[in-house]
Amino acid sequence: MSTAQLRRVNAESFAHYRLGLIELLLDAVRHGASVGFMADVDEAQARAYLTGVQASIEDQSLLLWVVVRDEQVIASVQLALCQKANGRNRAEVQKLLVHSSARRHGLGQQLMNALELAAHQHKRGLLYLDTEAGSGAEAFYQSLHYIKVGELPDYCQSPDGRYSPTAIYFKTLGHPA
Repeated sequence: MSTAQLRRVNAESFAHYRLGLIELLLDAVRHGASVGFMADVDEAQARAYLTGVQASIEDQSLLLWVVVRDEQVIASVQLALCQKANGRNRAEVQKLLVHSSARRHGLGQQLMNALELAAHQHKRGLLYLDTEAGSGAEAFYQSLHYIKVGELPDYCQSPDGRYSPTAIYFKTLGHPA
């Protein structure tokens, strides 16, 4: 087995990773991740979602990274760069996904390190995210020094239809030059 490689996905390379991103998203939902899709998500829905991701990459409002092993996408994360004139200091961390077979090997931390470096390079000193309250993801983000602001009750449905609260986190990176 080869070493996992972190790659930044751009408009030109997106097509190469599309199928792997679909498979990663479907795996995440099958394993209960509350990432905007219900348990009956299918490849067509995932493909439609990724068409929007691709458009956001093309208009430079979204950055995307993948981790690949043997040319298979095993993890990804997105950074949505705020486009509002008064919000160009912030960005939202979105869809940190690690394939169920590749968890607990540091891939999430590797992705977040790359994301934070790029955020700083894009002059984004405030990062924020939401995650399912009470999930293992909370401990992960806390280990990366994200600060919990609070929770919103019954914010979203898990893939099985159960409503759950979401936890809101932020991290300041300092004021980029």
